[in-house]
Parts: sequence; C-alpha cells; structure tokens
Amino acid sequence: MNLSIRRSFASDNNAPVAPEIMQAILASNEGDAIGYGDDAWTARAVASFREEFGDNTDVYFTFNGTGANVTALSSLLRPWEAVLAPASAHLQTDECGALERFNGSKVFPIVTTDGKLRPADIEPYLHAGHGVHFPQPRAISISQATEFGGVYEIEELRELCEFADRHGLIVHVDGARLANAAAALGTTLRALTVDVGVDALSFGGTKNGSLLAEAVCFFDRGIHAGAAPFVQKQAMQLASKMRYIAAQFEALLTGQRWLHYARHANAMTARLHAHVKSISGITVTRPVRCNAIFATLDRAVIERVQREFFFYVFDETLPEVRWMTHWATTPHDVDEFANCLERAGA
Repeated sequence: MNLSIRRSFASDNNAPVAPEIMQAILASNEGDAIGYGDDAWTARAVASFREEFGDNTDVYFTFNGTGANVTALSSLLRPWEAVLAPASAHLQTDECGALERFNGSKVFPIVTTDGKLRPADIEPYLHAGHGVHFPQPRAISISQATEFGGVYEIEELRELCEFADRHGLIVHVDGARLANAAAALGTTLRALTVDVGVDALSFGGTKNGSLLAEAVCFFDRGIHAGAAPFVQKQAMQLASKMRYIAAQFEALLTGQRWLHYARHANAMTARLHAHVKSISGITVTRPVRCNAIFATLDRAVIERVQREFFFYVFDETLPEVRWMTHWATTPHDVDEFANCLERAGA
C-alpha cells in the first residue's frame, strides 16, 4: 500500500474533520470544566439529542463505533442472551468479537443477500436450541445504512420492530451512517428510530465530519435498568474530558449540519455512479442509495487505479470493490477518479 496516496475513495473514516466540528472543539478548549460529563457542553449536546429524538432519550457518549455497539448491547443483554444480526453486520465482521468477549453474549450471524434482516429471517432462530443449553435470543441488531450501502425503508423498520415487540425482542440500530440513510430517504433521524419502535441506537459522528464522536441513545430511559453508566465505564468509553466529544455533537446537531454533510456525501456518490455506469468493464453490483458504490472490474484495472487512488477490494473472489465518498469529497475528486477508471480500463 502506498501510504503517500492522499486521494481516497475507501471509507468515510478517511475524511478530514469538518471545520465547524474542529472549531467547536477549539471553542470548548477554554478554562476548566468538570470531568466525566458534568459540564455545560455535555448538557447542551444531550439536550440537542433530545430535540432530535424526544425527551425520553438517554444519551451516553463513546469514542468509537465498536465502543458504542458494545456499550449499547451490553447494557441490555445478560451473558446468556444473544443478539441476532445480519452476517454482514459490523458487529459480526469488523469488531473482533468485542461484544462476545466483553459481555459474553453470543452474536448469531444470519446470512442475507442484501445485508438487511426481515422477520422471516429471524423466525427460525426463535425456536432453535433446547432451554438452558442454548443462548436465548433477546435482541436484534441492524445497520442503517447497511454495510452494503442499502437502506431500510420506514415500513421495513416498522414491520421489524413490531415483530420484535410481539416476540419480546429489543431492537438496536448500528447507526454509524444513519445520517446518510436519513438523507437518502428524505426523512428525520427520529422517523428512522423512535417513531418506528427502535429501542437503542449507536449514532455515528466519526463517519460524518467528526473527529471521534459516537453516541449511544436509549429511547426508554428505563430499558437498561440503570446499567448503562456502569457499562460505559467498564467498557472504557467514559471520557474524563467529555466536553471535547460533546462539543462535536453539539456542533453536528446544530442547524442540522449532520444532514448537510450526509447529503453532500450521498450527492458525490451519485455523481460518481453517473460516471461509472457508462464506463466499459465496470458493473455496479448493488443498489446505490447512500455514499457507497460496489462494483466489479478487472483485477489489472483495479491495480492500475490504486496507484493513484486508495480504495478497498471488498470481495477478493469476484473481485468486488467498494468506493465511498464523504462530506469533504469534491466534484473535482469524483471527476478525476472517474477519468482514472476510464483510462485504466481503456
């Protein structure tokens, strides 16, 4: 890998910090502030979350997405209880078994073609096993947007949550890219969570302009029975200088900056998609809904393009690549990348 390559279509994790977020961090860097969240920035950020999601929202800030998912689910699950998730879920594929090690709860990966779970996928797991010999399904965890760049429609979410409620299951959303999904669907954060019956959310800031900022939201303050603050501490996600995380969320939620950043990222992917559809030898393999494109192309072409632009091969067997844009991707970046793809395949 050429680490000097600065132009990237690999991940929204590679994006710089948005200037408004950086300015908010700098502005919070004045004088003393009480640690561990007893500060004015944290109070304002929590109030901003409650404006978005409702007054009953209970909020806990974490450093990263894995920490958010572990904190959220460990606050809700006992060690003999299991979480059902798509086999493609970040919880299953990219978190090194963190939940299982930290909490002891098993993740049941369910294979789906598009990375989305539906009631019919879950039903068989509710009747498996034999009493105490089998981990007891207790939660469903889904990603919005999905790891394949898809989105759950509002009716799909409502159907899933109603199914979960009938079977006594908790619904958790890994919302690392919830902002991109909301932008794609033209709806609010609340409409994709509280209003359809979601119980807990890992809300992502890092992939949408922030430095390091994730939040765990419980939409019923009693659902974790007081466990969440202790889990947050034990999971090493309780920041002593919490104001620097909170300031990022205050800035992100003010004036719907989250939506502005996400819309731009999605628009840059749409621009790239319009280019690559007409390039011979490239086949887009999945619906393009948010800020990710999956495509197959010749290995030699991949290698030539990667000399100038960094991106990941998502599935080596095909090979299938993933191209992602972010809040700072420019139209010029997109056009240059598309031109490089065309030249490499000529």
